Amino acid sequence: MQHFIETQQFTKESLTELFKLSSSLEGARERSLEGKILATLFYEPSTRTRLSFESAMMRLGGNVISVESARETSSDVKGETLEDTIRIIGQYADAIVLRHPEIGSAARAATVSKVPIINGGDGAGQHPTQALYDLYTIEREVGRIDGIHVAIVGDLKHGRAARSICYLLGKYDVRMTFVSPPELRMRDDIKEYLAEHEVPYSEVERLDGVMREADVVYQTRIQKERFASPEEYERLKDVYVIDRALADSMKEGAIIIHPLPRVGEIAEDVDDSPHAVYFKQVGYGVTVRMAILKTILGGESDILRPPAI
Repeated sequence: MQHFIETQQFTKESLTELFKLSSSLEGARERSLEGKILATLFYEPSTRTRLSFESAMMRLGGNVISVESARETSSDVKGETLEDTIRIIGQYADAIVLRHPEIGSAARAATVSKVPIINGGDGAGQHPTQALYDLYTIEREVGRIDGIHVAIVGDLKHGRAARSICYLLGKYDVRMTFVSPPELRMRDDIKEYLAEHEVPYSEVERLDGVMREADVVYQTRIQKERFASPEEYERLKDVYVIDRALADSMKEGAIIIHPLPRVGEIAEDVDDSPHAVYFKQVGYGVTVRMAILKTILGGESDILRPPAI
């Protein structure tokens, strides 16, 4: 049994293997997981993660059972613990995709689960499957990962997607720039990880110069749900907006990606820019999640190291 809790479970070599499998599954419909059942258990709102996992499972011939808005519609309302919920759902399904607002919740679930747990986002902790398809998008659209300059923009303090991709990029020969206001800077644990792996990075507050230099601009939204003060959110929400003029300033072959949803930080007139690949990125997400499900449920290959739980 393999749980997928954190991006640190991958090596550079196993990422190459996963991405080869992902490429082989682009556009595929098959029956390799026929008879298997995936449960998607979501305590926080989701469109892309929940539906793309369900789509991925169905494209592999499997079945899905789902709990959406679990804090309002599950036995959590009655006071049931997460651990007990996992013990119960493990009787119904062959694997569980869990989204929960608490950091470390997926690791907690894995300690009691009799079926594989896949982390669909644990608060401001990690979102490992998002990071995998972000990285896959970079490889497919830029053509390489080693040797590139990646700028990550926006709410880096709370952004689990931004944090997760840093753990993956730390395995490559890249240069990174963090663009954020002082209040939303990347946390020290990520910066210490990059320093340990000798990944050069810088921190800046202005976006315009970085847009002209970077090979990848990873734009993120300012996350309203993570702020204790509505006033602070209102002050910061529009601090970085990529408009068409900024997009047009990018060098040839550079791309803009985004974990989505966007809430104004990328103008709609950027959508038809040759640099904008964030909707294409969503399609890559289904493919990569197909590869993850095949790996975990189909015995396709043994590429995941055990999580540190």
